[in-house]
Amino acid sequence: MKAEQLTPSITEHGEGPVWDSRGGRLLLVDMMAGDVLDLGDPDAPTGGAVRGRHAVGSSVAAALRPRQAGGFVVATERGFSLFDDHFERERSVPDVLGDDGTRMNDGGCDPQGSFYCGTMAYDETPGAGALYRLDPDGRTQRVFGGVGISNGLQWSADGTSVYYVDTLTNRIDLFDFDGADAVFSDRRGFVSIDPADGHPDGLAVDAEGGVWVALWQGGQVRRYDGTGTLTEVVEVPGVTNTSAATFGGRDLGTLYITTSRQGIADDAEPAAGAVFAVNPGVAGRALPVFGG
Repeated sequence: MKAEQLTPSITEHGEGPVWDSRGGRLLLVDMMAGDVLDLGDPDAPTGGAVRGRHAVGSSVAAALRPRQAGGFVVATERGFSLFDDHFERERSVPDVLGDDGTRMNDGGCDPQGSFYCGTMAYDETPGAGALYRLDPDGRTQRVFGGVGISNGLQWSADGTSVYYVDTLTNRIDLFDFDGADAVFSDRRGFVSIDPADGHPDGLAVDAEGGVWVALWQGGQVRRYDGTGTLTEVVEVPGVTNTSAATFGGRDLGTLYITTSRQGIADDAEPAAGAVFAVNPGVAGRALPVFGG
């Protein structure tokens, strides 16, 4: 399959796409600009235009999810903040990071309504990062450490398994997950990717249990079935750095793909930083929202 370019180059480092079903809109971050972008409904007549660009009051906007109470939770450079539907800040949670050398990077919500975001060192030091959890009551917890570049994080439909990417390992890993106690256990490799093909980044899981992973420096999104077998490849034309993917649209039948200009020479890839879309023939499923 081949994705089609939906927007011009609108980000320097596009990441973290999420479909806001309540608002019927596609959101993503321009990570190192500290902005959340609102693309509205890409299927509408004006779809694909940036309807809003919202600064989150931090040099980094890493990841976001809708809140059950309305508005959004956003992982910023060193912690978490809560915003209303118009991205006006409601409150900040005390920072979980005190080291200027690390930052938040990517995350997602578990079925119980907690929001997780992993970190990385600015210089990409192996093992310097960790995964953190924000509970609906505002408490934070360090889940585990020893992470290089914490990236894709998605739960299985039944909530008992977690797919996770530490990009420096060039693997998608699988954990068992105990939702009652928010415990990750029995980490094992699910898929290994040849570095010559790219490096795993953001994840999406479809309604049939397929795992879609964006390949940084690979110009692709790949689908693996529940056994870890490669079943589909989506080419992203003219772009090297595919960063993340999410299912969206009214029927969750469109896969939206973010891309990045990071490390790309000026004018070398005019489409880098654009959002792409493809109809892969399988729908996604609604992502859990933050319970706070």
